[in-house]
Amino acid sequence: MDINRVAFSALVCLMSLVAGTLGGVLGMAAGIFVVPALTLIFGIDIRHAVGASLVSVIACSCGSAASAMENRLTNVRLAILLEIGTTLGALTGVVHGGIFPSSVLYLVFAAILLLSAHQMFRKRKAPSSAEDFGIPQDRWAASLRLNSSYPEPVTNQEIAYSVTRVWLGMILMYAAGAVSALLGIGSGVLKVPAMDSALRLPIKVSSATSNFMIGVTAAASAGIYYVRGDVFPRVAAPVALGSICGAYLGTRILMRTSNERIRTLFVVVLLVLAVKMIFAALRGDNSGGGI
Repeated sequence: MDINRVAFSALVCLMSLVAGTLGGVLGMAAGIFVVPALTLIFGIDIRHAVGASLVSVIACSCGSAASAMENRLTNVRLAILLEIGTTLGALTGVVHGGIFPSSVLYLVFAAILLLSAHQMFRKRKAPSSAEDFGIPQDRWAASLRLNSSYPEPVTNQEIAYSVTRVWLGMILMYAAGAVSALLGIGSGVLKVPAMDSALRLPIKVSSATSNFMIGVTAAASAGIYYVRGDVFPRVAAPVALGSICGAYLGTRILMRTSNERIRTLFVVVLLVLAVKMIFAALRGDNSGGGI
């Protein structure tokens, strides 16, 4: 047995474990950490790195789904509804791909990330009802039974929440899907701020629901990469193993961490990604896949 190969697989698996844990906590694709690590640290070709990243997203989604649904964090009804907007947006982005310069799109994306970070940084209590914010009950949410509750281990309380402004959430998911397709990146990083700010969901519910959604989107993309031969088993296998274990661990951490700590960590990640997008725009880089 090749010791170097075993060491490589072990290191990749460990890296993916950390990435999956962060992805599970924040509700975003672990690819934002996997792609840079595979290309910069391990010297993996960007195509194989993105292919492995998509596998990690699916594994992360599956790993977190079991624990999140067990703890009633995931709002499945809402996830299915919002996925319609994301998918339509992605199709629009694919059709209009190449019309806008990548550097301009990266700068727009960076501006969106900075705005999202600012909105999430503004402290607010976890919503228990739409009236707490002066927003009337949403008819769509009531008709589709989107309002729900989840147990909060930190306070030992049952937290009820109401989904508001479903129409705005659909528009933002459409925009997230379109930008995602235009730039070749994942939309998970935009979904959590959208659900947190527009739909007024608790941050834990936003993270868990986003994790459920990103796996659906990544599954379609991963199939294309696999047919093209860009899913390299030697890389994808340890990435999937580490990601699925990390995502399960991340969801456990999510349950036992306060909303404000999760929000602070998410703001930091958004700021880092915004800086990354600005540098990508300045360099004319078009390899931001995996976010």
